[in-house]
Amino acid sequence: MDTTGWINVSETEWRYPPRGDMRVPALLYATADLIADMDDKVQAQMINVATLPGIVAGSYAMPDAHWGYGFPIGGVAAFAPEEGGVISAGGVGFDISCGVRTLLSGLTRSDVEPVKEKLADALAARIPAGVGSIGALHLDDGEMENMLLGGAGWAVKRGYGTEADLERTEELGIMAGAMPENVSARARRRQQDEMGTLGSGNHYLELQRVAAIYDASAADAFGLGLDDIAVSIHCGSRGLGHQIGTEFLAKMAVTAGQHGIVLPDRELACAPLNSDIGQQYLGAMRAAVNCALANRQIITHLVRSVFADVLPKAQLKLLYDVSHNTCKEERHLVDGVERRLFVHRKGATRAFGPGHPDLPAELRDVGQPVLIGGSMGTQSYILAGVGNAESERAFSSACHGAGRRMSRHQALKQWRGQAVVEELAARGILIRSPSWRGVAEEAPGAYKDVGAVVDAADHAGLARKVARLEPLVCVKG
Repeated sequence: MDTTGWINVSETEWRYPPRGDMRVPALLYATADLIADMDDKVQAQMINVATLPGIVAGSYAMPDAHWGYGFPIGGVAAFAPEEGGVISAGGVGFDISCGVRTLLSGLTRSDVEPVKEKLADALAARIPAGVGSIGALHLDDGEMENMLLGGAGWAVKRGYGTEADLERTEELGIMAGAMPENVSARARRRQQDEMGTLGSGNHYLELQRVAAIYDASAADAFGLGLDDIAVSIHCGSRGLGHQIGTEFLAKMAVTAGQHGIVLPDRELACAPLNSDIGQQYLGAMRAAVNCALANRQIITHLVRSVFADVLPKAQLKLLYDVSHNTCKEERHLVDGVERRLFVHRKGATRAFGPGHPDLPAELRDVGQPVLIGGSMGTQSYILAGVGNAESERAFSSACHGAGRRMSRHQALKQWRGQAVVEELAARGILIRSPSWRGVAEEAPGAYKDVGAVVDAADHAGLARKVARLEPLVCVKG
C-alpha cells in the first residue's frame, strides 16, 4: 500500500487526516513492512468508512488488514446513534461472529505425541468440516428459535458443556437483543443441519503446544505453561450468518438513499441504527452471534468426547471464547466523555483491558485473553487486552490473525494441497481435511507473517503478548 499522504506518528501508527467527505481521520496500526504487503484497497476502504454518518473518532485498521467487502478486514469503526450513526452489514462481514475459542487440556506434549495420529483421525471423524458439512444435530423450528435466542447457553442446557464454559465466553455465551423473527426462513434452513460443524475456508480446529511465554504473570493467570497442550476452534455462524449478511446488504443498498446516505461504494451499504432496517439487521445479527456461540460450544463438546476416548485424563477447560466479526453496543470515552457507541469489528478482536467489568472476576486484573489464530502450519498467539477506561486504542480492539497477503485464486496457482500436507507432516504437523483444494487455498505462504502482525499489535499498545502456540494437528475444511 502506498503511504503517500499518511503521517507516520510512530513505528506502528499511521494517520491519514480527513480530506474531502471524510468525517474523521483514518488510523492504521502497522509497521512499514506490513503496510507494503497490504493492497491499496485497504486505504481506499478506510477512507470510505470515514465518510459514513455518525462515525466517531476514526476509521481504524489493524496490522493484519487486507481488502474486504466494503470495510477492510481488520477494520474497526464506532457509530453514535444519536448523531445519525449507521450499522453496516459489510462492516460486520458475512461470517457473523466468526471467532476463536481456546481450551486448556492439562496435558503436555509428551502426553499427546504417542497418540497424535489417533487424535487427529478421531477429531476429523467426529467434527464435520468442509463446504456444506453437516452435523448429527437437526434443529426443528422450535429448537432453531431457542438456539437463536439462547446461544451457548442453549447448547449447555442441551448437555453440550457446562455453566463454567459460559463464564469464559464473550457475552457470557448469550447475546442479548437477538430477534429470531428477523432471520429469514432460508437462513434457518441453511443452518438446520450445520450445528457442530467447522465449515470451510480459514476455519479450523487445532491441537497446539505452548512454545513460548512472554508474560509469566499473565500466562499463570490464564493457566498457560510451557509445552502445555491447548485446543483452538476457529469458526462462526456458518450458512445462517452468510445468508443474513447477503440479504441485509441488498436491503441496505436499496434503502440507503431513502435515508439520505450517499455510498462511496455500494458494498458499504448501511442503514441508520435508529431506522427500521437498522434495528432489523441488529436483531438478526445478534441471533447469528448466538448461532456462532452455540456452534463453538457444540464443537467443544465433540472435542471433549474425542479426548475422553483417547486421553481421558485431559481436562479441556475453556480459557476464553471471543468473536471477531460483530457490531456491539459498548460504552467508550471519546474526548473525555463516555459515549454509547456501536462498535463494528470486522476481522478485529475485542481486547478489553484490566478492570473491565465485562471480564470474568478471575481475569479482571490481567485483561481479556485475545486469541490470535495463525495460518495453517504456523504459530498462533494469546495476548491480553491492555486498555482501560481512560486510555484505549481503537475502542479496545486488536488484530485477529495473520491476514491474507494473496487471494485464494492466487494461492491455487502456487500450491497443491497434497504437497502442502506432506511438507507440514515432515515438520510434525498433521493436517486432516476433506479437500486438497481447501488446503492449497489456505497454504501458510498465502498469509502474512503472524509473528510480525502480533509484534506490531504489541508495540502499538493494542494488546500485549502472553504466549506463542505451535500446531501439532490441524483439522481444516
